[in-house]
Amino acid sequence: MDVANTPSGTDTVLIVEDEPKLAALLQDYLRAAGFNTEIVADGRLVLDAIRQRPPALVLLDLMLPGRDGVSLCRELRTFSRVPVIMVTARVEEVERLIGLEAGADDYVCKPYRPREVVARVQAQLRRQAWGQATSQTATPTAETGSGGLFIDEDALRARWQGVALDVTPAEFRLLRHLARAAGRVFSRDQLLDVLHEDGRAVTDRAVDSHIRNLRRKLEAASPGSDPIRSVYGVGYAWEGWTSG
Repeated sequence: MDVANTPSGTDTVLIVEDEPKLAALLQDYLRAAGFNTEIVADGRLVLDAIRQRPPALVLLDLMLPGRDGVSLCRELRTFSRVPVIMVTARVEEVERLIGLEAGADDYVCKPYRPREVVARVQAQLRRQAWGQATSQTATPTAETGSGGLFIDEDALRARWQGVALDVTPAEFRLLRHLARAAGRVFSRDQLLDVLHEDGRAVTDRAVDSHIRNLRRKLEAASPGSDPIRSVYGVGYAWEGWTSG
C-alpha cells in the first residue's frame, strides 16, 4: 500500500487500482485538488485498509488481483456507507448495472479524463457533506401515523414501516419522486430525469437496477411488502402510504 498525504488535504480518497500508471495519475490529480490519497493495488487488502483508515470516498476498480471490485463493494456495504465510485474498463451496460446493484454510488469507464474523475469525487463528497450538515441542523420531524414511508428530505433519510432504509443518493431521489405522487405511474424516461443530478447519460435500464435495489431494501425492512408497482411497458408507481 502506498500512502501519500497533502498537508492541506481535508479528505482521503482510497484509490483501488492495480495499474501503477493509472493510480499515480489519479493520485496526482486528486492531490492537486487538495485531497489526501491512499493507493491499494490488491483486492485482498482493500477491506482491511478501509477498516483501519476509513476514507471519505473509494475509487474502486472492477478488475483487481486477488478479489474483484463487485464482491468487495457488496461486502463493504455490510459495514460502511462510504461513497464508492466504480472504475471499469468494461463498458457494457450490464457491467455498469452490476456495479450499481453491488452498492456503488457512481461509475466511471476507462479510458477516462482524470479531471472528470476528480469532478465526480467532489460531487459525491459535496452530497455527503450536505446530508451530514442538514441532519445536524434540521429540526427533527415527527413521524405521523403508524408505519408507512417516512422521508426526511433535509437529512436525505427514509424509513419504511419504522425501519431505517440504507439508500444511496440516487435511490433516495427515486423513492422521493415516486412517493410524492403516490399512485401515479412514472415512465422510465421520467425517472431518468431525477436519477442523477448532473444529467449524465444513462439508459432506462439503470432505473430498473435502482428499483430492484429499492425493492430489496423495502422488503428487508418489512418482509412481504412490495409498495412499488411495476406497470409493464410503462414504468413504476408508489402504492404505499407516505408521511413526513
